[in-house]
Amino acid sequence: MIQAPFPWFGGKSRAAHLIWPRFGNVPNYVEPFFGSGAILLSRPEPWRGSETVNDKDGFVANFWRAVQHDPEAVAHHADWPVNENDQHARHVWLVGERETLTARLEGDPDFYDAKIAGWWVWGICCWIGAGWCSGDGPWHVDDAGQLVHLGDAGQGVHRQRVHLGNAGQGVHRKRVHLGNAGQVEWFTALAERLRRVRVCCGDWERVCGPTPTVKLGTTAVLLDPPYADSADRTSDLYATDSLTVAHAVREWAIAHGDDPALRIALCGYDGEHAMPDGWVSTTWKAHGGYGSQGDGRGRDNAKRETIWFSPHCLSAAGNMPLFGEATA
Repeated sequence: MIQAPFPWFGGKSRAAHLIWPRFGNVPNYVEPFFGSGAILLSRPEPWRGSETVNDKDGFVANFWRAVQHDPEAVAHHADWPVNENDQHARHVWLVGERETLTARLEGDPDFYDAKIAGWWVWGICCWIGAGWCSGDGPWHVDDAGQLVHLGDAGQGVHRQRVHLGNAGQGVHRKRVHLGNAGQVEWFTALAERLRRVRVCCGDWERVCGPTPTVKLGTTAVLLDPPYADSADRTSDLYATDSLTVAHAVREWAIAHGDDPALRIALCGYDGEHAMPDGWVSTTWKAHGGYGSQGDGRGRDNAKRETIWFSPHCLSAAGNMPLFGEATA
């Protein structure tokens, strides 16, 4: 299994062994909230078919598209020692690129920016907690090119101390500055895995219509939206965040759950989603992340992770539909 080279809150790598037996070896796979791509990267071999992934965050989509097309260039720009001044300067520059980056990704299917991808992944691995490239902080660059504090948070950046230890998600941080040879090998392996994956950038519903799903055969859909406002979680965990999109995602899942051509997995916290009869829920334990080092909420939430599987997913044995299996 290949891992993403950056930390991601809510990653599902520890749940892959629960999800793929329920999906089975489907000819089509769709993931509207891709993030670090832990489930796709954990897909058992061999398999054949189509894969489509999407993320609304242009920095995430650009990273995967750039690695897909030019892993050496991304590795070159990501290969940089941890330097606080560089982190602040690159952060401001990246936030300034966000709007045009997303527009170019949406307007040109061949567009990617390896420099932005490399600097973004370098920075997120130096950063502590949330807020990287969110663009809602109080720090701005003035006309003299200096980083200044303008008071209230707005369209600027947060200023964070760089990551100096090995706690939390440090395994990824230690890997970022490997020397160019080590990163090229890693990123090239990712590029090979992503070679035929369609990487989209935009609203999640764009990849959930009939054309990218059931028209391509039996389709597994992994729905892993940002945790909802009802989940008692910290807001602004992601650069592109929403406390309400999970409700719309749940409604889509319920509306399409009886389609025999769809095998849907909806991720969230225990109690976040009320699903109809026929859906089966499975709980699992995630890594506590930074929350496990503070007031303990991260540790508590790590035990609340739940996946709801639609009726036409396979049983836990991986060879029969869920009909007749005990629901929860």
